[in-house]
Amino acid sequence: MPTSGPGSRPGRLRRPAPGARGFTLIELLVVLFIVALASGLVAVSLPDRAQGRLDEDAERLAALLETARAESRASGIEVRWEPLAPTPDANADFRFAGLPAAMQRHTRWLTPGVSAEVVGARAVVLGPEPVLPAQRIVLRLDDRRVVLATDGLAPFTRAALESVTP
Repeated sequence: MPTSGPGSRPGRLRRPAPGARGFTLIELLVVLFIVALASGLVAVSLPDRAQGRLDEDAERLAALLETARAESRASGIEVRWEPLAPTPDANADFRFAGLPAAMQRHTRWLTPGVSAEVVGARAVVLGPEPVLPAQRIVLRLDDRRVVLATDGLAPFTRAALESVTP
């Protein structure tokens, strides 16, 4: 654009030097779209912390159940796992009835607010018989659920949520 400065010629537009070209509006819009898309994908892929805590409690409970099952078979004593009703002054969230006092170390959830329900019974029978009935436990934290189940022979593992009645 002509100016009144020295070296400027009126009526003649100055062309930019070759290679000194700027970005077009379309190029800037494409870059902004890519950045927005990447940000959206990152936000969607962030893990659900509450579900992770519930999964941790489920894995721990499965390990505790299998340990108590092995102890029951080895000692020949009937062992049952019972979830306890939540009360403000409770010292335990669940208990293993029949285990020696020395093995009653773990009676609380890792995450406050987790609750458990044994489907179709008040307690889970862990032995001493080698073949047990099929059993299911539903763990809840807020609106999330995890189901631990066994067919009586296999260890407790996560089961599909669709087969559980609310």
